[in-house]
Amino acid sequence: MLNLLIVLVVILAVVALASVVRVFELGADLRGHDPSAVTESDNRTQSTILVFAGICYMAYVFYQIFWGPEVLPVAASVHGVKTDFLLNLTWAIILPVFFITHILLIYFGYKYFHRSDRKSDFFAHSTKLEAVWTIVPTIVLSSLIVYGLSTWQEITGPTPEETMVIELYSKQFDWTARYAGDDNRLGPSGYRLIEGGNTLGVDLTDAASNDDKVVRGEFHLPVGKPVLFKFHSRDVIHSAYMPHFRTQMNCVPGMTTQFHFVPTMTTAEMRVETGNPEFDYLLLCNKICGAAHNNMQMNIIVESEADFNAWLAGQKTLAEQLSKPVESEIKPQQAEVLEASTETPNGI
Repeated sequence: MLNLLIVLVVILAVVALASVVRVFELGADLRGHDPSAVTESDNRTQSTILVFAGICYMAYVFYQIFWGPEVLPVAASVHGVKTDFLLNLTWAIILPVFFITHILLIYFGYKYFHRSDRKSDFFAHSTKLEAVWTIVPTIVLSSLIVYGLSTWQEITGPTPEETMVIELYSKQFDWTARYAGDDNRLGPSGYRLIEGGNTLGVDLTDAASNDDKVVRGEFHLPVGKPVLFKFHSRDVIHSAYMPHFRTQMNCVPGMTTQFHFVPTMTTAEMRVETGNPEFDYLLLCNKICGAAHNNMQMNIIVESEADFNAWLAGQKTLAEQLSKPVESEIKPQQAEVLEASTETPNGI
C-alpha cells in the first residue's frame, strides 16, 4: 500500500510540473514571445553559469588532489613503490594539461558567448596543429604504457628461487589460503576433486599434499621475503585486491592467475606509520560478485620471518584437518581426474 502511494505521489508531481511548464509556455505565447528563441541575455546567463560551475568543479578537483593521499598509507611492498611512482608520474602529466584546458574552456566560454554584433571566424583545417596534438600525446602515452608494462611484468614474470608460494581460493563470499608444508611443495588440486571436507579439491593421494596447511580468516606473510600468489575461483569471477601492497588480480574459474611481490613493512610498523593501533592489511574482492560482495575480505598479517615460521608451524596440516590418511602414490583413476582438471598456468 505504501509503495502504491509513493508511485501515485511521484506521478502527480510529474503531472504538476508539466502543467506549470505549460502555463509558462502559454504566458509566453500571449506576450508574443517565442520560448525557443535564444537571446543575448540567455547567452550571457549561460556563460556566467559556466564560470560558476567551472570554479566549483576546479575546487572539487583540488580537494581530491589534497585529500586523495589520505585514502591509503605508503606502499608496503617493493612493487607498490614503483606503482605509486608510475601513478604520480601519470598525474604530473595529466593535471597540468587538465587545468590549462579547463581554464581556457571557462575563459573562452565566458568571454566569447554569442552576440549579434560579432561573428566568429571560420577555421576548417590545420595539418600542423593536428600533427602536434596527435604525435605529442602518442609519444607521451606510449612511454607511459611501456613503463607500465615493464612494471606489470615484474610481478607476473619469473620469481626468485627462494619465493614462497601461497594459493588463494575465492568463492562467494570468502577466501581460503593454502601453504606448502616442510617439503615446500603444494600438492596438486582440481575442482573435480572437491568433495566433503576437501573444499579446495586438493589431491589427497599425493604425498606433497600431506603437510599442506589451509587457513581461513587471516593469513601471514614474512617481511622482506618474495611471495608468489596463485589464485583460483570456485564459482564466479572475483578479484584479489591488496590495496596496501598495490596489487590486484582477477580470479577466474577454470584457470590459475598469479602475481608476486615482496612485503616491506610489518603490520606493527604500519600501525605506527598510520597512527592506528588497530590497522590490518586486507585482502578484498574488487569485483562485484554477489549480494555479500562487500563482506568478502581476509586479514593479512605481515611479521618477521621468525614469527611467521612459528605461526606456520602451529597450523594444522590438511591431513590433520580432514583426519584422512594420505597415500604416497596417485591412484590410476585419480590421475585421470587430475589430468582432466588441469588449470591454465598463465595469469591475466
